[in-house]
Amino acid sequence: MHPTPNDPTQRWTSGNAADDTTNTRGWLVGHFIDPSEGVRSSKDVEVKWGTHPAGDKRPEWTSDDQRTTLVVLVSGHFRVDLTGGHHAMTRPGDYVMWGAGVDHSWEALADSIVMTVRWPSAA
Repeated sequence: MHPTPNDPTQRWTSGNAADDTTNTRGWLVGHFIDPSEGVRSSKDVEVKWGTHPAGDKRPEWTSDDQRTTLVVLVSGHFRVDLTGGHHAMTRPGDYVMWGAGVDHSWEALADSIVMTVRWPSAA
């Protein structure tokens, strides 16, 4: 018997990242996920499934003094601009990672899917 998806006592879950993140701006795991989602609600880590059409961008710079971030390219061509440089990802599995205090912005240079992992999960 499989646990029911909305049982807050469940210890595992399954689904589809694209489908399960439509109401959370792409976020699949984190402190902001309702505890009724079970293990997806976490204070330790945040995971985002980002689907970006070509030309989609965050032109403003954002900073985070508390967390480490990892962005992995699933498909497409995606650039992350960072304090002191930039990195373009073109091959599935390419990644960029940065620590607390590094400013960043990004742009999808082609239709892209990226997975972002941030830790810890902080408001």
